[in-house]
Amino acid sequence: MRFRFGECVLDDETRELSRRGETVHVSPKAFQFLELLLTERPRAISKEEILRRLWAGTYVTDGTLTTLIAEVRSAIGDDAHEPRFVRTVHRFGYAFSGSAEEEGRKAIRAKGVPRVAWRLVWETREIALTEGDNIVGRDPDAAILVDHASVSRQHARIRVSGSTAVLEDLDSKNGTFWRGERIRAPVELADRGEIRFGSISMTCRKYSLPASTETTPAR
Repeated sequence: MRFRFGECVLDDETRELSRRGETVHVSPKAFQFLELLLTERPRAISKEEILRRLWAGTYVTDGTLTTLIAEVRSAIGDDAHEPRFVRTVHRFGYAFSGSAEEEGRKAIRAKGVPRVAWRLVWETREIALTEGDNIVGRDPDAAILVDHASVSRQHARIRVSGSTAVLEDLDSKNGTFWRGERIRAPVELADRGEIRFGSISMTCRKYSLPASTETTPAR
């Protein structure tokens, strides 16, 4: 899916943001935040929901969110005083307020072809994996933030490609384990398998979603 708004294009497949035809480098969290606003537009999203969806199970301050919003506005050329795209909903949260066009969405999904959703279950939390690379670690910009001493800043990578997900250790200090065995090379994941990052255990889940033949309307 590509979202075109103003002079910008956000491509969720290549994980790129461009402005005036030039690639704009943003942090993974800034990309996720902008993608969230575009996907949910025009709905206003509360701060609580934003924090829950971007930093699942991890405490962050309001200052972290403020810094993230400033990064996004700078990247897309938005003005906090006269915003065109990122609207502040006082004492609540934020919303995408401009017009945006969606490109590249297949109007009809192939009948009988299941869609797949990958998740990591960590204690009582369920974390969605996105298409492409999902970095696991203590780095605040990691897609899956695990703030634990046994976990390296960039500990592992889970690469999702349709119905396949591959786990790879990123030279972590305490290792990445799949079904109790420390991995030395990339391994393909399977439903209900246990992954351990250092001493933090999670369960991998793979859900088959029903295929649809209905046309998906643009928002």
